[in-house]
Amino acid sequence: MRVAIEDVPGLHREGKKIGVTSVCSAHPLVLKAALRHGRETGTTVLIEATCNQVNHLGGYTGMTPSDFAAMVKALAAVEQCPTELIVLGGDHLGPNPWKDRPAEEAMAQAGTMVDAYVRAGFRKIHLDASMGCAGEPATLDDHTVAERAARMAGVAEQAAAQSGGASPVYIIGTEVPPPGGADHALDAITPTSPEAARQTHAIHAKAFQAAGLESAFSRVIGLVVQPGVEFGNQNVIFYDRTKASDLAATLNTLPSLIFEAHSTDYQGERPLRELVEDGFAILKVGPELTFKLREALYALDLIASDLVPFYGQRPLYQAMEELMQAAPKNWASHYHGSDADKRTLRHYSYSDRIRYYWATPQARAACDRLFDALKGRKVPVTLFLQHLPSALAWAARGCDVEEIAIDHVQRSIEIYARACGT
Repeated sequence: MRVAIEDVPGLHREGKKIGVTSVCSAHPLVLKAALRHGRETGTTVLIEATCNQVNHLGGYTGMTPSDFAAMVKALAAVEQCPTELIVLGGDHLGPNPWKDRPAEEAMAQAGTMVDAYVRAGFRKIHLDASMGCAGEPATLDDHTVAERAARMAGVAEQAAAQSGGASPVYIIGTEVPPPGGADHALDAITPTSPEAARQTHAIHAKAFQAAGLESAFSRVIGLVVQPGVEFGNQNVIFYDRTKASDLAATLNTLPSLIFEAHSTDYQGERPLRELVEDGFAILKVGPELTFKLREALYALDLIASDLVPFYGQRPLYQAMEELMQAAPKNWASHYHGSDADKRTLRHYSYSDRIRYYWATPQARAACDRLFDALKGRKVPVTLFLQHLPSALAWAARGCDVEEIAIDHVQRSIEIYARACGT
């Protein structure tokens, strides 16, 4: 079922517990899985890029917002996914990539980034100015955060008016989990207090009003809160609706809103469904999808090692290990313990920091070698049973690594879709 994201709060007021999955990834195979699911089911495909990943200076993917939008459009054409099903979102848009600079300089960059996102056709905009810049506390007070959010919303409104695009819808909120999951083992996560949620909304309303942005604030559809879910490197904190009941009840006093839940990866269908039922109606997922992609590729690497003469012993795994060892900045501060512990985490952590390396030429070459080694080969049923049971149906036909990987990722997307009631 196609759902306009701006209609979700109204649907919840009517008792229709519908949610939307937000796919947060730049990997083409993950995006193909999301777009294919949209084509097959006719459901909304919400795809989001983050400020560090994609920005006007390229981000860590090397893509600007217009580059990212063009990539999604090209992949949608390949997957024959109707463009009217696709919604592009910008996540954590704010000064974070430049927080080591003075606030005015960082906010100027953030404004340029927001302008680029909106002009490129992104219409779901998460305004996140919660982080301190150079010389400021790491966590800012709500008033400063709200004023900076309103400033960015003003830029977005102007960009939409000048470019002729649809008016953006906004997500606000400062209770934002660390992107990509926590870097340590977790025992429990405390949900946002109802008072904090109401205060965040009220302070933002005043800041937008002071900036003459009442129309923009009328399009704030969601508030980022912490429902008590998170994942660390090796464990997951699952949703406990009894602990979040007071927070969920807060929506009765904020009838124009739903909550947006970050870090919902690895929750599974029942907790995700309970989140949606309780008003956490935008479910953001990213690392789980690239984790599933890696899971499929590594399994096929093992199959090729067992099946194909001269392929070698896990060359894809070895290539990724060499890459991560040579460029440790994307994982070194997240993984701790002995050398053996860190080696395991580099490949199998829930936080999936390996996702930062798939776009490198070395990783692409290793994947191409795997694709070529198995292309068209008949894989025995027993090898799929050993390494990748989800791909068992492929035993009856010639192997296609890309299709197998997309299918494996799509299984997670289907879980989210069922939880969202779409």
